[in-house]
Amino acid sequence: MITNIGRQILRGATKNLRVASRAPIASRAFTVTPMRFGAGSTDGTLTAQLSNEIKFETESASPEEPEWVRVFNEEKIWSIEDKAGSDEIVLSRQFGNEFIRVLFSISDLEQDESAAGQAEEPVDEVPAYSVRMSVSVTKPNSGALTVDCVSQNESILIDNISFYKDSKLATQLTADADWERRGLYIGPVFEHLDLDVQGEFQNYLAERGIDERLATFVPEYAVYKEQKEYVKWLDNVKSFIEA
Repeated sequence: MITNIGRQILRGATKNLRVASRAPIASRAFTVTPMRFGAGSTDGTLTAQLSNEIKFETESASPEEPEWVRVFNEEKIWSIEDKAGSDEIVLSRQFGNEFIRVLFSISDLEQDESAAGQAEEPVDEVPAYSVRMSVSVTKPNSGALTVDCVSQNESILIDNISFYKDSKLATQLTADADWERRGLYIGPVFEHLDLDVQGEFQNYLAERGIDERLATFVPEYAVYKEQKEYVKWLDNVKSFIEA
């Protein structure tokens, strides 16, 4: 989960990246909108600050879909489910008789400690981020494997692999399903497995597209999604204050 400090680092780094890639933006002019009848004394100044932030963010961002997202979609390997206002993103695909789903959340976006610990980071470099992922591989009438892992440093780091005879139990996100899963054996810690077994599991996932390519895409998309939701949040809050 991203802390308030982490979100400030993320947004600051995103702004620095955009500012470095275009002409400097003039200083944000601060204006106070007329206070409406019955409004609090701080409403006008808060609305003005929100307007300034929205203006800065929209001027900094390109209105078009990023090239790397377009290329990913054109490959037609994964489908992206990205609902406006949602914290979660789902990637899915078919692989033979298997249905593969990758679930990740922008609230799990974290800046890598190695990058965060640097005293000075060039503004023209994209900070490194990691994201926790839940991968499920289901087969008709055969159950499902679920893989808890992290996309970090262009690699997939596996924490745990579980097997469920009931594929619905493996993939449902309800409170009842979560309660039932708590009483089941979830498998060993991945790094405790024999090294050869670990290697074959990694090959198994890579063959299904859970590879370095995906490990690079997921954090980038999480940052992109977080920025979109941030701008929508600013606009919604501003509209509420003005109502």
